[in-house]
Amino acid sequence: MPHRCPWYLGYFLLNPLRRLVQNPTKLLAPFVKPGFRVLEPGPGMGYFTLELARLAGPTGKVHVVDVEPRMLSALGRRARSAGCENRIDLRLARKNALGVGDLADEIDFVLAFAVVHELGNVAGFFTEAASAMKSGARLLLAEPTGHVSEALFVQECAAAEAAGLVVVERPDIWRSHAVVFAKA
Repeated sequence: MPHRCPWYLGYFLLNPLRRLVQNPTKLLAPFVKPGFRVLEPGPGMGYFTLELARLAGPTGKVHVVDVEPRMLSALGRRARSAGCENRIDLRLARKNALGVGDLADEIDFVLAFAVVHELGNVAGFFTEAASAMKSGARLLLAEPTGHVSEALFVQECAAAEAAGLVVVERPDIWRSHAVVFAKA
């Protein structure tokens, strides 16, 4: 079983100093527009989620999926405090699946940030994500260089391509392997 981030480390990931090197607005604004539907697996306590909700606006929706109920609970509290709880759909992941079959061809953007290496079924993840994505939708895959080797990242990218996604960009993200895929 892959290593998963313990729920209590979610507080560390919310550190405001992180904005200096991984600013959510700067990172996500090129990908998310008002009215977009977004899928974010493994959001933790929502470091990127609240900004995704702001960028998607009142007519957009951010669907988050996590295996840890305590992470979702903390994210729900943060969303209420930020006044964007109606823009965020909190979902508990199923065993070895996201459980997003109801979102087929509805997602405009998928953010997979530091999460794919924690999944037990990487190929299944990319298949589910691609199925949820609209034609032309983007998926940003970013994995931490400290946890994910170049070889493992190449395997993840191959799984994405096997699911029908194509590489369109290789952004430079601090301490991360990163690639943007599109659904044809």
